[in-house]
Amino acid sequence: MYSPDAIRELIEAGLPDANVEVMGDDGTHFAARVVSASFEGKGIVEQHRMVYATLGDRMGGEIHALSLKTMTPKQASQAGLAS
Repeated sequence: MYSPDAIRELIEAGLPDANVEVMGDDGTHFAARVVSASFEGKGIVEQHRMVYATLGDRMGGEIHALSLKTMTPKQASQAGLAS
């Protein structure tokens, strides 16, 4: 089982410029907001693939589900969220 902090650390290791928030309390189902300049110019599917790549084989295994909200720092600023 993984904790939200462990998931956050994995995503941040794979996307070092990212600001990551992860929620979830059952150890297998999580929701994350990932803000990264690496997402600039990429579509939502590609952004999600980038995040899933940081988790590797854990996705679909130990991590059963991850609901993602990805955005660039500019999009986060426009949404009134801290990046």
